[in-house]
Formats: sequence, structure tokens, C-alpha cells
Amino acid sequence: MKALSRIIPAAAAAMAVAAFAAPAASAATSGSGHGSGQAAGGAVFALTDNTAGNAVIAYRRAPDGTLSQAGSYQTGGLGGILTGSVVDHTASQGALAYDEDRGLLIAVNPGSNTISVFRVDGDRLTLRQVLPSGGDFPVSVTVQGDHAYVLNALGGGSLYGYRIDGDRLAPVQGSYRALGLGTTAGSAFTATPGQVAFTPDGSQLLVTTKATGNDVDVFAVRGDGRLSSAPTVNALPGAVPFAVAFGPNGHVVLAEAGPNAVATYRLSPGGTLAQLAVADTGQMATCWIVKAGAFFYASNAGSGSVSGYEAGWSGGLTALGHTATDAGTVDAASAASGRFLYVQTGKAGIVDEFAVAADGSLTSIGSVTVPGGAGGEGIAAA
Repeated sequence: MKALSRIIPAAAAAMAVAAFAAPAASAATSGSGHGSGQAAGGAVFALTDNTAGNAVIAYRRAPDGTLSQAGSYQTGGLGGILTGSVVDHTASQGALAYDEDRGLLIAVNPGSNTISVFRVDGDRLTLRQVLPSGGDFPVSVTVQGDHAYVLNALGGGSLYGYRIDGDRLAPVQGSYRALGLGTTAGSAFTATPGQVAFTPDGSQLLVTTKATGNDVDVFAVRGDGRLSSAPTVNALPGAVPFAVAFGPNGHVVLAEAGPNAVATYRLSPGGTLAQLAVADTGQMATCWIVKAGAFFYASNAGSGSVSGYEAGWSGGLTALGHTATDAGTVDAASAASGRFLYVQTGKAGIVDEFAVAADGSLTSIGSVTVPGGAGGEGIAAA
């Protein structure tokens, strides 16, 4: 495919564009959840980021990967919209995180500076907690072992940690870390940090800073869940590092919105990144990336497509081609050991459904609309 003309980082992303008491349970307001179909299928959850009342929409996943709405669950918080956003109101990856070990789903509420914790029972959810996010405008959350961390995008950016005990979260004393990015409510949304992510072994925590720092900050994680006092800062001039996934050998796989590219890096124990390979997508607003089995799929919001790649053990990238989606391609999630891929498209609030073939090619198997979810980000599969 002929490469499209590149656009400058800001324009590329612009196109992409104390605890509170909580009820013991939240009622499904659309449909009814049924866990009986879970043995052969599963569930997919999408966050609306609705400013009138944030919600998680639950979908039953059939054995063939197709989705049907099973319920709608209020988070007890509000969605939020970054100034300048179009199809991606939080300009982030990982606004919804699934803790498979405990059966918990954690959602961010950027408009009320809180996170919500749900108990997952098949495709049904029960709201367990609504907690302060420890900062301004939470946009991403990550879970590893007994700990979770949330990334707050405004007020200069910050991190805040929690310890997980059963189906409850408790703030970790001394876990707050200011990122010092200078981002405010008036900043262009390209200037906010994009994602927080634990490494697979939980020893390090990565933060992508997008256009503010053009770097990836790497914190060491201590045994008690607290972070090193300061991160190792990996400068990537012009890259606009937006989102992160992890490949073979623990390599870091980045979606870089500046050059519209996917790049792989070796991560040292000291937190230093060394580039291994880079591949231009030839698409516009390449901002999100997710692993599905042996493959990686980058979302291109400006082109309405996903670009597939296979990452080798040495970090090399093999392009698998592009697949069209609905307009405003944003965050994505995989299910059934990578057999299915679910892609959020923010313009109309649609989740596109794909089957993943053995060679990494994608076949459309349907789509569902997320009620009140236009511009929303945050998707997870169970």
C-alpha cells in the first residue's frame, strides 16, 4: 500500500483524537447479564466516558466471537473530555483494566477524579468501590499481582497506587508520584500522558508522555508496591510515544504518533530503552497498540484502520497489512488467547469485532454500538 503523507505530531494526535462509599451492587439498565454462556464464550466490556454519567457496557461473547449487549453498569463517576479531542476524549490507552486473577474490572472516571472497582461474574458486574484517583483527570490504569496504578493526565500528570485485597483496593501510602509534565486543562490533548503499564514481571512501570516530554518514563517497582522516587527518562524526540504493549523476550512495543509508526525496544533492568526495530504504518494518527496472541495491532484513528505486525524474538517487525474499521479507531482488546480482536471506534461509539487467523489476518465478524459511548475509550475482555 502506498504510504500516506505524514502529518505533524500534534495534528496526527488531533485527528486521533480518602475513599468514597459505594453501593454493594449496581443494576444493569439494559438487558440482563447471564454467566451461563461463559464456559464456551466470554465477555467484553467497553467504557462510555459519558460526561453525564460514566458507564461500563457489558457484552456477552459467543463462541464464534460475536457480541451481544448483556448489561449497562454505572460507575458512580463521570466521564471527561480533554480540550481539543475529537474521537478520543481521554487520548489514552488502558482506561479499563481487567484483573483476571481476582475477577475485577477497574475503570477510570476522569470527570470526577475517581476510579471504580467492579466484581466480574461472567458478563455481569457488581460495583464494589469508588475511590479517589489521587490526582486530576485519570485516564489509564494497570494491574499486576497485588497492585494497581492509575495515571492522572492533568495537573502536570501523576501516578497513584493501590493494594488489591480480595475485591477491594486500598491506597498505598507513599505511592503518589508527580510526573512534572506541566500539563493543564488548557493544554492541547496531545500534551497529556497516554498510558501507564506494568512490565509482565511487575518489576517496572512505564508511562508514555506523548508530545509533552516525547519520552517513556520507567519507574522501578519495589516489593511493597511503591515506585522509585524518580523514573529513568527515555527521550524519543519527535516520536510522541502514545501506547505500549509487550512482546517476546519482554520487549517493549510502542505506538508512536509522531512518525505514525510501531517500534520495538529492549528494556534494561535499569529502565533504559534501546530501539530494535521501527516500521512506519503509512496510516494517520497511529496511537494505540494491543497484543493478540502472537500478533500486534496498531489503531490508526485518522485512517479508520488497524495495522497488523508480528514481532520476532529479536525485536524485528513483519507487517501484516491494514484492515478497515469504522471511523475514529481507538483502543482495542483481544480475547480467547488472541483468536478475537475488538476495536473501539470513537466517532460513533462502535466496537468492531474481528476473528484473527493463524497468519494474523483479520476477518470482520460484526460490530456493536456502545450506548452513549461516542468518543469513549477503554475496553477489556474476559
